Amino acid sequence: MSKRVLMLSWEYPPRIIGGLARVVAQLSWKMAKQGWEVHVVTADHPGSPEHEIEHGVHVHRVKTQTDPTPDFLTWVHRLNFGLLQYAIELHRKTPFDIVHAHDWMVCDAAWVMKKGFGVPMVATMHATEAGRMKGIHTDLQRYINQMEWRLTFEAWKVIVNSQHMQQELQNQFKMPQDKITVIPNGIDPEVFDFEFDARPLRNQFASEHEKIVLFVGRMVLEKGVQVLLHAVPSVEYECPGTKFLFVGTGYYLDELKATAENLGIGHDCKFLGYVSDPDLLKLYKIADAVCIPSLYEPFGIVALEGMAAKVPVVTSDTGGLPDFVENMANGVTTYTGNTQSLSWGLLQVLRNPELAESLKEEGYKRVTNIYNWKMIAAHTLEVYEEVLAQAGQMGADGVASTPKQPLGKAAAAKSS
Repeated sequence: MSKRVLMLSWEYPPRIIGGLARVVAQLSWKMAKQGWEVHVVTADHPGSPEHEIEHGVHVHRVKTQTDPTPDFLTWVHRLNFGLLQYAIELHRKTPFDIVHAHDWMVCDAAWVMKKGFGVPMVATMHATEAGRMKGIHTDLQRYINQMEWRLTFEAWKVIVNSQHMQQELQNQFKMPQDKITVIPNGIDPEVFDFEFDARPLRNQFASEHEKIVLFVGRMVLEKGVQVLLHAVPSVEYECPGTKFLFVGTGYYLDELKATAENLGIGHDCKFLGYVSDPDLLKLYKIADAVCIPSLYEPFGIVALEGMAAKVPVVTSDTGGLPDFVENMANGVTTYTGNTQSLSWGLLQVLRNPELAESLKEEGYKRVTNIYNWKMIAAHTLEVYEEVLAQAGQMGADGVASTPKQPLGKAAAAKSS
């Protein structure tokens, strides 16, 4: 009988807010292929069924969009009630072996499954509030920070995607190092393995001799789009006619558009908003460079996507990016928040075809041999097995289980 994992996540395709959704999806799909029964319980999305089986994974969507809520935290609390309702119903039918919580927004549901039903819990911390916001400054941030601490405290093991995130958790929450396991994110290069005529799409944005730089991510301060915008004039001076495509939505979008206009570069910067996955794959294929100018980046999965698409990547040197982007080997790294450094990095790629080609080849080699989801899922399942073995000896709360007493004759006869 297959072992069962309950995966809790506030986003899952087609509800994609950031990289978390894609991580949970790819991880779940590969786990199902390796013989586990995977149930993902997540928030709903317009047009998506309440329950479906996708790539062998059971996806259960909680109704969160129907009734309006007065604020963000109320929505999170309602989400956790819904997650818990589904989780308990599924657990009563066939018990789960382990629960895997992704970030603080599902902490309450995961905690109840652990405390109330004795299911050992693993957590993945994809980022922290203090890291995103450069500290804790408001009551809401203090609340989120406290929930993040609680999730890491209650989890048997905590998975992070980079050495940077490991240090961040140890510094912020005083976590023991042996409680943290570093498992990088990955990419499936096969999704980029398709043929299409790129010329019509490319001609929508640039002429034949012009270059295209692609940014993909949330339009929020920590993604560093503003740094890229300020680098555009220097890039265009050295490489005239370069076009910049920005994919993503977020609270900072209107201000970024205004910045582009104020800099006089609005005609060369196209803000495309939300783009579907099939269309995004094609945008990668028409790009001459993928830029990740983040100010805070626990990992940076967009860099892996660029490598898988065989496009040179230019990144900042923050967070988890240096874990897998080696300067002038499989990408170009630049100083975080430094406009001059970022423009230099982009020009290295745009003006040196031989360098760009070598970066493509080495980047693709690394995503296929190292950062692939099959290996990452296998490593995650090793963590599960370790936790289950320890929990079998100690109990889900880490307390030594009561030793099993030998059955007496009457009890043995009754149990047989």
